[in-house]
Amino acid sequence: MLSSRSEAIAHDDAVLAQLGIKAELSRKMGVFGNFAISFSVICILAGGMSLFGFGLGHGGPAVMLGSWVVIGFMTLLVGVCLADVVSAYPTSGGPYFMADKLGGPRWGWMTGWLNLLGLWGAIAGIDYGAAAFIGAFAQLQWDITPTGTTTMGIFGCILLVHGLLNVCGVRLVTVLNSISVWWQLGGVTLIVGTLALAPVQHRSPDFVFTRFVNDSGFSNPLYVCLIGSLIAGYTFCGYDASSHVAEETTKAQTSAPKGIVHAITVSWIAGFILLAGMLSAIQDYKGTQNTATGVPPAQIFLDVLGNVGAKALLLVVIIAMLFCGNAEVAAASRMIYAFSRSRALPRWQTFRSVSPRSKTPVPAVWLAVVMPFLLALPALWSPAAYGAITAINAVGMTPAYGIPVYLALRKGDAYVPGPWTLGRWRRPIGWIAVIYVVVITVVFCLPQTSPVTAETFNYAGVTLAVALGIAWLTWITRGRRDYQLTAHTTAADQASMKEIV
Repeated sequence: MLSSRSEAIAHDDAVLAQLGIKAELSRKMGVFGNFAISFSVICILAGGMSLFGFGLGHGGPAVMLGSWVVIGFMTLLVGVCLADVVSAYPTSGGPYFMADKLGGPRWGWMTGWLNLLGLWGAIAGIDYGAAAFIGAFAQLQWDITPTGTTTMGIFGCILLVHGLLNVCGVRLVTVLNSISVWWQLGGVTLIVGTLALAPVQHRSPDFVFTRFVNDSGFSNPLYVCLIGSLIAGYTFCGYDASSHVAEETTKAQTSAPKGIVHAITVSWIAGFILLAGMLSAIQDYKGTQNTATGVPPAQIFLDVLGNVGAKALLLVVIIAMLFCGNAEVAAASRMIYAFSRSRALPRWQTFRSVSPRSKTPVPAVWLAVVMPFLLALPALWSPAAYGAITAINAVGMTPAYGIPVYLALRKGDAYVPGPWTLGRWRRPIGWIAVIYVVVITVVFCLPQTSPVTAETFNYAGVTLAVALGIAWLTWITRGRRDYQLTAHTTAADQASMKEIV
């Protein structure tokens, strides 16, 4: 007699088989673990803190909180629509697999490359940001002034640790992600509570919710509101992680959709509380913007709590960032594994192989950490070049979320939803979500500072064009010949993969 868990796993594997996929990964994740990976990747303590200084000069408190409400709500609409499609296609491939099933190979190929480049850009941005915060901590603790070289060295070490943790298996990744959830929620509570109870002057509600500050160089307040919304737009990325670990999740057709929706909802609420608490604690607005630490949140901690308190809260943020980067590596490695299973990457035989011991795609994990390091190397010579690379995080991933939603709508009644579905609300919410994806992608590409120079130019649009160009070129040269969504390996392929593992 099979246990309920065994029955659930058997059902999940049968769903994969119907989609043409043989189950190879270990199903060690439940609904909370699936939620935890997306929540860890969104990581309000990473995105909200890293872009806090940008928000201060591009609309100030009014835009930071107002856009958080609006962008969070619109992201939730996209999330529930994507969750509907994930329920029908619960595979590690995530958006590219859905796009292929709903629109054909070209849609799948283009979506896959956008998603993959976005994941690499996200890892580069998250872990390099963590390295910068560690540099700020080192300056407070040991009076060590961080340089580009030391930051890059710390960045490399972080990636190495994340690689080592991920090759140990999904069970450890799940445990770390679960800790990450409580660390983030506890961290928000600690930061907001400590700042609120500190015996210092606090800003009025009028300042926190209505103060508009424009240091962008642009005079149009509506335009400033649009570009100021990027603090929320960039933060609310990465919730596709729940789909990428669907093949390692029990009851995936309902657990993965719930993971996406719950991760966005909890991040939306907790992030608002965090930003409001930080803004109310600002002592010197200009001093916070121009802080010698290079990290405006660190200056707020210093002004309110002094050196010891600031270092303690900075450590809370740094550890949250490290959890975030580790979760993103897990999601990216599963995407690489699935994309290689479809023969989309060079040397796909290597990157689709799974360790028989840990049931983890080990080569894919190492590619997930090596590529972000290579992408971030230009930061040694040009911050603008690095910005162009990491910009693909949002401009790559956000369209990749919208494409499957659009294709499901285009499919009409021929689209067969899974057990988790929006039902009759799918079409009206879906079209709103698709329009939002188009609008926010354009906003990501707008100039953010005036005058526009080589250093202030927003390279997101260029990066998106390059990503699309790479995807189209690789499709012409090898994709249309080699790409197979559910390619079955030959005996020779299997022997080759055994040698690799």
